[in-house]
Amino acid sequence: MATKKKKKAVRTATRSKVREPAWTKLSDTELLQKRFCDLRLSLRGTVVDRHWKEVQKDLAGRGIRFRPHLWLSEEWFSPDGVPGIAVPFYMAHPRLMRLERLIMDEVEGGNANWLTRILRHEAAHALDNAFRLRRRKGWRKTFGKSTRPYPDVYRPRPASRDYVLHLGHWYAQSHPSEDFAETFAVWLQPRARWRRDYQGWPALKKLEYVDSLMKELQGARPVVDNRERIEPLSEDTRTLAEHYQQKRARYELDRPGAYDLRLKRIFGKRSPLRRHLRASTFVRRVRPQLERLLIRRSRLHPYLVHHVLRVVIQRCRDLDLVLETSQRDAKRAVLGVVERIMMDILRRDRERYAL
Repeated sequence: MATKKKKKAVRTATRSKVREPAWTKLSDTELLQKRFCDLRLSLRGTVVDRHWKEVQKDLAGRGIRFRPHLWLSEEWFSPDGVPGIAVPFYMAHPRLMRLERLIMDEVEGGNANWLTRILRHEAAHALDNAFRLRRRKGWRKTFGKSTRPYPDVYRPRPASRDYVLHLGHWYAQSHPSEDFAETFAVWLQPRARWRRDYQGWPALKKLEYVDSLMKELQGARPVVDNRERIEPLSEDTRTLAEHYQQKRARYELDRPGAYDLRLKRIFGKRSPLRRHLRASTFVRRVRPQLERLLIRRSRLHPYLVHHVLRVVIQRCRDLDLVLETSQRDAKRAVLGVVERIMMDILRRDRERYAL
């Protein structure tokens, strides 16, 4: 009898194993040639599925009946007028997350804490769409007009207490809709002590408004209740290579030599008569410090920061430049040039605010 039970348990365990798709064994080059629609991805059983169930419990615990629907697409977003959340394809499988990190240097939502924070933030956008919250006079008075154009880039004020802190990079300061989403996400956290944490902050009034608004919505049915899916992965015939080519193109420089004059003002030309530290070597040494400063200063994709610094190092090498001033002054000047290059890229509308 014991032997039969053991065999039955083995068969059950074998059947319960999920067969990995054939494309998981492909090389990076081969995988990039696959079309999105051919990957046949699903959110069921994924890390997103597990964390989304927790967020749903948080919503239910606050008496909110509305449950946004999720679907797979190319990036994170919540479309205007659609009470749902698009989840990037790479979140559906660890193999795709590794590819994303390889190509873009980062996986947005790649750890449990970050993923949960994004889901709470996106749930706020979906809730806004479902109940048309932005049309309310109180919402506009608290957060501003949602019709205000999204900026190509924003200059956050790190010391400001007018906004909550949630996703990082002071993202609530970028737009009224993001201000609401970040405030809601802080409010939704289980066992959150936002009254204590934001005591004395002007942002506390925003949290109190959200608290009052959500109590009003308890048990209410959404005004907009469609299950539309915008840009679903199942209908996307592009290859992963085409996707990443376009995604990386957002951060490319049209003319790398366009900033040579600025670099020449910082560094000098190498001379056989004098020995100086090569400018390319100097920038490479201070690169980690510059990256931390630039990524923290505003919501800039790490790939953009890494890419621009690589170009600057290469141009310093091509121009055979050397360090002639103090390292402190040169580092400050290089920071300004790199930031200027990135701002120029963003003004060409190549940056996408995915959240």
